Amino acid sequence: MSKKVNIFIILFIFIFSGIIMRANDFVTVEDGKFMLDGKPYKYAGTNFWYGAILASPGNGGDRTRLSEELDSLQALGIDNLRILAGGDGNRTIPSHIEPTLQTAPGEYNEDILKGLDYLIAELERRNMKAVIYLNNAWEWSGGFGTYLEWAGHEEAPLPLRDGYDKYIKYASRFVTDEKAKNMFANHVRNIVTRVNSVTGKPYTDSPAIMSWQIANEPRCFDPANKEVFYKWLTDTGRLIKSLDPNHLVSTGSEGKWGCEGDIDLWARIHNSDAIDYANIHIWPYNWSWVKPESMTEDLPDAIANTKEYIESHRALTKKPIVLEEFGFPRDNMDIAIGSPTTNRDAYYKYVLDTLTEGDLLNGINFWGWGGNAHPVHKSWQPGDPYTGDPAQEDQGLNSVFTSDRSTLNLIRNANKKLKVIK
Repeated sequence: MSKKVNIFIILFIFIFSGIIMRANDFVTVEDGKFMLDGKPYKYAGTNFWYGAILASPGNGGDRTRLSEELDSLQALGIDNLRILAGGDGNRTIPSHIEPTLQTAPGEYNEDILKGLDYLIAELERRNMKAVIYLNNAWEWSGGFGTYLEWAGHEEAPLPLRDGYDKYIKYASRFVTDEKAKNMFANHVRNIVTRVNSVTGKPYTDSPAIMSWQIANEPRCFDPANKEVFYKWLTDTGRLIKSLDPNHLVSTGSEGKWGCEGDIDLWARIHNSDAIDYANIHIWPYNWSWVKPESMTEDLPDAIANTKEYIESHRALTKKPIVLEEFGFPRDNMDIAIGSPTTNRDAYYKYVLDTLTEGDLLNGINFWGWGGNAHPVHKSWQPGDPYTGDPAQEDQGLNSVFTSDRSTLNLIRNANKKLKVIK
């Protein structure tokens, strides 16, 4: 055999093995399971929506705290974070997070973009994964309401000031407004195709990204909009796939609760070839499964309802399902650091056992990581530390802090079980 042929064979093997190694860096779906590095990938992760802000070199940034938080998460075995790419709209709006990423259509706060770059680079270095959502149906990061304002509608109502009914009626226009949807599609293109200023690599080549997610809790908000809602989600999913063939696409859906009670609509969306896996969220307090005055007594019903909610969605798809948001208040609706979490721990244990002991769930992300933060005010104000609770929520109510040792032990033990299962 000639030297030229030998060189060709060696070069072919090198390139081919490189392609395989590169492909193994990304989370894929095979036979209803997540796969990573040739092995099943099941995870107990968290919501860390403020990660890109914390990683920013500008206002709101604290890279020392970011490093500490990622260290704490890794010590718990957590390698999957659900994060917000960035908020939309103006600053100084009550109940909105700030600083925002997109300050006007296609105009960006460079500090937050650099923060997202830095966060992704840190996750790559630590072999961690991120689910990055690009929009929000709710007001706390701008989302649907801000896009409608940019499209020429009147000022968006604020739920805490004007009531949720007015906001829902307003936000229902998003999926029917072509101008608003086109502006969002441009935002998708801008973010998904970005080249990371820290690593020099396109986002499309980053092994730290598990999934691009269309929105946090997308809803049509009006039964009359179900078909256009379905089309918007599947069209957006296909757009993302056309821009990035390496990463998964997900919706951010709550499940039946986010589809105007229509579980068949949820199934149609998530069984589409535009969507790679299924999402559900569960909020026992927000959904009135538990009441403040009888939380302990209501807990068994909340668990029973959770079981039914998971099983009913599991029955309608063969794709992986992630319970990517669930939260439970601290005892007596307290928000103080160190206050008891007895009921929360019992609820978390049920969810974590469901993940580790069967095939109903392929992943979870609890809401949310408060870490080392010490809330200053009950309602978040600019300059306060970021917690798992966004600006419209009582700071500390649903957050898991590094001082919540009993809750952290449950999460750590679940991840130890998952490593044995793998």
